[in-house]
Amino acid sequence: GRRGREWVSDSGNLATTLLTTTRRPPAEAAQVTFVAALAAADLLCTFVPAPLITIKWPNDVLIDGEKAVGILVESGTHETGGLWLAVGVGVNLAHAPTGTERPATAIGGHLRGDISAPPSLETAAEVLADNFAVWMDRWDTLGFQPVLDAWVDRSRGLDGPCTARLGHETISGTADGVEADGALRLRLADGSVRLISAGDVFFEEPN
Repeated sequence: GRRGREWVSDSGNLATTLLTTTRRPPAEAAQVTFVAALAAADLLCTFVPAPLITIKWPNDVLIDGEKAVGILVESGTHETGGLWLAVGVGVNLAHAPTGTERPATAIGGHLRGDISAPPSLETAAEVLADNFAVWMDRWDTLGFQPVLDAWVDRSRGLDGPCTARLGHETISGTADGVEADGALRLRLADGSVRLISAGDVFFEEPN
């Protein structure tokens, strides 16, 4: 996981990685994290009531406010040119870890009334891959804006109190939406705006 954290999972949960290459520049290639979040959200909506599914910037997918999906993207220079991308996705299908910094949950605890059991690893992987292909195609053919618009529709906390833990500092302010590239705008107490491209972000309920 990020910041040296252990990625905890249990049997019956899905842990999968997409390996691919791209000719996009690094800043643009990083937008794949939004593609992955939407694909994972669509996976959850296949088995869980859709109104329960939200995305926390940039790529944690939540069920009823608790984390059900973690996504970690890594990249590097490919020997043939361009970049390699490794898009790791962990989905709590049947179990959720305990003792985590933020509450976690699993698909199995929120199934729609017409579904009696969480999906198998094979079924979940297939649904995730199909949805990922759909969003990748939209990104490739229509650009990032339609992806970002769909992501914003599912996101919460983009207009309230927010704390961001960055590499060597922690800053607090008010979330003020996102930039066209997906960076989070954080308005500080002095009125200035910091753009957050990566970091641990905590959205708080307004007082």
